[in-house]
Amino acid sequence: MQKANLLIDLHYLPSLEYFVLLQQFETVTIDCHENYQKQSFRNRCYINTTNGNQKLIIPVVDGNKKVNIKEVKIDYNQKWLNVHWRGIESGYGKSPYFLYYEAFFNEALHKKPIYLFDLNIELLTYCLKLLKIKTKIIFTDKYIDTHSNDYIDYRNLIDPKKDFKLNHIYLPYMYQQIFGKVFESNLSIIDLLFCEGNRSLEILLKSSVRLQEQIE
Repeated sequence: MQKANLLIDLHYLPSLEYFVLLQQFETVTIDCHENYQKQSFRNRCYINTTNGNQKLIIPVVDGNKKVNIKEVKIDYNQKWLNVHWRGIESGYGKSPYFLYYEAFFNEALHKKPIYLFDLNIELLTYCLKLLKIKTKIIFTDKYIDTHSNDYIDYRNLIDPKKDFKLNHIYLPYMYQQIFGKVFESNLSIIDLLFCEGNRSLEILLKSSVRLQEQIE
């Protein structure tokens, strides 16, 4: 693990790339003083279903305004929650580890927390526990300037509008997925957890560009 402090934004059921990055650091600082960025992984993820990849988006209140990320409220007037859970059940109900993990994810989503940040951090904390990743998560107490020398600043680097290959973090290592003949890379971490269970961390390690470079 690197002793440097990584600074990053908080995502919803983050991608494999996100976790490949986190597991490389002893300490990761989550930015909780940034403004919310729409059309980002802060409120969306991708899962695998019988109809191909499905994008799950959490609608938020006043998402077009400059709002501190911790003050962004989830919009429950829209019926997104049932869509998300039906998608997860449809995609992973027959996966080897669905019955082991589904209760927590179901409960966390159906608690209906007011704030997006609170939901995301609960999901992240649980996923790190399942993966047995020892990285310490801390939070900013103020906005950190982009030119700070105290952090490796990866905020906004992992973005749905950007090809993950350009980041040189995640090198897909294939595992057995439920649907399709072509491996779908860099989906939400739940794809890996439901499909591979306690082998998930091993696969993340094998998906690390940094580790692959060391081996070569």
